[in-house]
This record gives sequence, C-alpha cells and structure tokens, in this order.
Amino acid sequence: ARMDEALLLVRNELPAQGLRVAARSGSCHQCLYQFLAFVPPSNGSLRKPAAVAVMVDTQHPLTLLLNGSVGDRELCKIQYHFGEFGNYSLVVKTLSTSTKTVSCDLVINEGPINSYLPILFAFLVYAGILAVLIVGRLFMKIDPVRNWVYKKLNPRETDRLINSELGSPNTTDSVSSDATPRLWSPASRQRLRSLDTFRGLSLIIMVFVNYGGGKYWFFKHESWNGKVQLRQFVFIMGTSVSLSLSSMLRWGSSKRKVLGKILWRSFLLILLGIIVVNPNYCLGPLSWDNLRIPGVLQRLGFTYLVVATLELLFTRAGAESETLETPYPALQDILPFWPQWIFILMLEVIWLCLTFLLPVPGCPRGYLGPGGIGDYGNYPNCTGGAAGYIDRLLLGEKHIYQHPSSSVIYQTMMPYDPEGILGTINTIFMAFLGLQAGKIILFYKDQHKQIMSRFLIWSIVMGIISAILTKCSKEEGFIPINKNLWSISYVTTMSCFAFILLLLIYYLVDVKRLWSGAPFFYPGMNSILVYIGHEVFENYFPFKWKMQDSQSHAEHLTQNLTATTLWVIISYLLYRRRIFWKI
Repeated sequence: ARMDEALLLVRNELPAQGLRVAARSGSCHQCLYQFLAFVPPSNGSLRKPAAVAVMVDTQHPLTLLLNGSVGDRELCKIQYHFGEFGNYSLVVKTLSTSTKTVSCDLVINEGPINSYLPILFAFLVYAGILAVLIVGRLFMKIDPVRNWVYKKLNPRETDRLINSELGSPNTTDSVSSDATPRLWSPASRQRLRSLDTFRGLSLIIMVFVNYGGGKYWFFKHESWNGKVQLRQFVFIMGTSVSLSLSSMLRWGSSKRKVLGKILWRSFLLILLGIIVVNPNYCLGPLSWDNLRIPGVLQRLGFTYLVVATLELLFTRAGAESETLETPYPALQDILPFWPQWIFILMLEVIWLCLTFLLPVPGCPRGYLGPGGIGDYGNYPNCTGGAAGYIDRLLLGEKHIYQHPSSSVIYQTMMPYDPEGILGTINTIFMAFLGLQAGKIILFYKDQHKQIMSRFLIWSIVMGIISAILTKCSKEEGFIPINKNLWSISYVTTMSCFAFILLLLIYYLVDVKRLWSGAPFFYPGMNSILVYIGHEVFENYFPFKWKMQDSQSHAEHLTQNLTATTLWVIISYLLYRRRIFWKI
C-alpha cells in the first residue's frame, strides 16, 4: 500500500455488460474523468463475479463514474472520501431485471487508519517543550535560582546578549563605512523584535513546507487556485527596507552609497538564487542547456532592487519626524509618497494588460487556468496563460521549473515556473505593502495605538479587495487566489493576513512584552543563512535520513520537523555567538 491511497475492489455482478470505472478528484476544477479500470461482465455466474482492484486517492473526495459497456450508459455516480490504507468494495448489481435498475453499494472491508494522529502527537510534544520552558522561566524569577544559573552561565555575557540593542538592519554596515558622527540617541536604535519574529515565523513555515510538511496535502503547495499559506517573507522584506533605508540615511550615508549597497545586495541574492536552485550534488558539470533561471531568491533580489530603489528615490533623512502640513493628517504616511503609488499602480496595469490582453497561441485571452485535464481538457498546453507563455518565450522551456504543482492533479505536461517573470510584478506590489507597514512604524513611532489601528485598517482594506476580486469563491471569482500566478487577489489576501499577524506580534512582543519572540526570533535574525542552508543541506544528514517506512506520514513528519527544528537551534546558537550573515 502507498501513502494517501486506498484499495478499491470493483465487483461487477451484471451478467450482460462490463463496467468502465473513471474518477475525478474533488480538488480538480472542471476536470475530465480519468479512466481507472474496465471490469468485465460476470457472465451469469454470481458465485464468482468479475472483480478488478484499483488504487484510489485519499487526499481529496473522489467522484466515481461507472458506465456500462453497452451503449456507454451511465449506471451510477458516487462521491466519497476514501481513507488512507482503507480497503473498500464497490458492488454493482441489478436490482430489477424488468426496469434494469442498477445499484452501486460501497462496502468498507477494512477501516482506514487515522493519518492525522502524528500531527496531534507532534503538537503535544512541542506543547510539552513549551510548557517546560515556561516553567523554567518562572523559576528564573526566583532570586536564588536565578543567581545560581547566572553564576554557571557567565551573567555579564548573558545580560549583555539579552538586553543588547542591535540597531536597525544594516546599521552596522553603514556606520563602519561612513565617518559621519553618530546623531541618534540609543533609544532610536532599538530594534523591533516583532519584525524579526514575524520574519522568522514566515521563514520556519517556508522551511517546513519545502522539506515536505510530513507529506500531508494541506501542507503542500496548492495544485492551482486556492489555499493561502502563512508565507509572508516578501511582505516583511518590504517592511525591513523602509526601516533600513531610514536608518542608513539618518546615519549620514549618501543616497549614492546606499544605491550601491542596494545594487550589490540584489546582485548577490540573484546569484545565490541561481546557484541554489541548480544543485549539482557531485554529478558532474552542470549543463547550461538546463539551467533554471527563476527562483525564490532571484525574485526576492529583483523585488528588493525595485522596492528599495523606489523608496530611496522618494525619501529623505528625517522625513518621518517632520510635521507635514496636509489637509489629511491621517494620510501623512501615504500622500507624500504619491509618485511611488503611481509607479506601483502602473505596474499593476501592466500586469492586468499582459494577463488578460496578451494573445497566447492556442489559448483564450485572459486564461488563468492550469491547462492539462482542467477546463475539461480544452486547453492542455495553456498552463498559466500569459504568465507561462512569457516565461517560455523569453527564458526558454528548459530554463524554467519542469515539475509544477499542477502536474499531479491536473496532469499538466507543460513546464511552468511559479517564480516567473509576470508574477514578479505582484511580488513587488506585496513588498510595497510591507514597505507601507514600515512607514507606519516610522511615522507613528512609539504611538502604539496609531500603529496597530493602521495595521488593522490596512488589513480590512486588503480583505475587502480580496473579497471583491474572488467573489469569496475559490474558483468563480474575477481573479482567483493563485500562488502559482501570484495573482493580485493572492497578494491582497496574503497582505490582509500579514497586517493582522504583524499587529498581533507587535502587540505581544514590542508593546506588552508578553512574548520575547522565541524561538522564531532567532531564525529571523539569520534569515538568509537559514534559507540558503536549508536548501543546500536538504538531502544531507541530519536533515534527512533513510526511512524504515517511506509510506508513513509519521516518519516523514518526524524527519521534516526534526530538520526544521535543527535550523531553529542552529540560528539560536549563532545568535548566542553574535554571528549574523548579512548581504
């Protein structure tokens, strides 16, 4: 038996005709039925009816369609969600020979296993670890215990590490390279732990999903439309850009010098991305003919280049501390930057025009589907519509991702890259929304109610836009939520959750100080190292090992959680040693 499958025995007790059995997944929108098996007629012998065993998918509900071989007449249609490793029988027989009424009865021969128990067990384990840490923290508030521990752990270093103010991102770089005197007070250099916590949380979720997520379908990338995962790394990158540039300019760095840093960092991100997505694993020289060009770091690098340059062009040192004379004081963090908004809106107009107006050979204009067997098989080679066409035209089919997530359920044959050219426009839009969050933090510094209320307003606005674009539907909206396309609705929905999540973390970590941000704070401080490290060492021990049962969710979940936890521990140890990899 294989993971996420069940055994179905189709028994045909019809004496005169065979059965054609086909199935369609409930997650496959407007898909063709896929042939499973042909069951011959019983030839009048009910003692030994014809039977055929097939494996059926258990990840999503299935619709089984049974047609008779005589006249290809539909005999019955059954919708059922099979359980993993279950054993089922589907008995097809005639109830009445006069009316030719056929019954299809599904019988459970052996019950399925509960494949979600490993998730519950893992939750209890991590909850237990958290409880132990909380109890330990409470004990540390007892003077004799705290004094004894500090004596063992070198109290000066511990206090300095815990209470140090690390400054804004890249502050160290700008100070070391410029001779300008320090003008800021210590309070102004305090780093918001909530931002690193948010970044670390997004990163750890990304690492866990990339490692396989226990092979559970709901942790995997969606085949096409729907499902939003908490992966707002792009959003928080935009927030960090705002704070970082403000920090460097206030420390006296020239815009020309800052632009040089932006160009260099973007180049490094893109270069590292190309190296990471083209692993060699000692198999000999890598062929230029199959080099994949797009990728996560490449997209982050280009997005950073555009958003940071855009912010650098229209900002000036100390602008957030000035009192602006505007008829709309509530919009003082938006109106002065109207050229940026015009630029972003122009990018979105370009995305809309290319997506819905660009002629794609053999495909309808404005096609947003997965191709393959989707849309009743009418457009098998139209995966991604204009987005896929642009990548294949400009980059070449061999230089983009060859195994898109839509290939499993929709059986697409065309290569499609989820980090392609057209989707990068909306990635820039999402980073720009994150940039707006950073401006809110700067313009309303230490005004916690103002900051949180604006986060809430932005979240509501993004949610309303998403509801309009999607019609609150997975498939029937104007622009469905789609990570593969990075559609506008995907960006607004992700940003809706990002503003809310940032609000909650900001409140807990920086306002009320009820949570230190641990353990997510530590990978958030070393995000580039953790991301590149988890990609490079993905197939090496102790992040991966040979399993005793590769068809077990429990073993996959154990391996993936272990690998993810190791990166949290590594980032914590690096934090303790004050090692931070910045580019």
